[in-house]
Amino acid sequence: MVTLKRIGVLSMAKLEAVILAVMGLLQGLVFALISGMGAMFGAAAGDLSGLGLGAFGIFAIILFPIFWAVAGFIFGAITAFIYNVIAGVVGGLEIELEQ
Repeated sequence: MVTLKRIGVLSMAKLEAVILAVMGLLQGLVFALISGMGAMFGAAAGDLSGLGLGAFGIFAIILFPIFWAVAGFIFGAITAFIYNVIAGVVGGLEIELEQ
């Protein structure tokens, strides 16, 4: 058994930022697809008021990953800091490694 006593705060923050940025990109793609389809169907029916939503869907591909990366960095750092404090009091996480 190996005990994980400390997590690097910056290391965890960067890892969480990248993971959530990828998730944000996937969310942005889905949002862009759905809003684009809605705008397209609305335009086909003669209602052009939904075209702004279609444009926002394109921006979601950029905005969602940035938002989630920032949130992931902040919450990853907070999580690692809290883990380090608690692990210092009650001990770390026991991990069994095999070679």
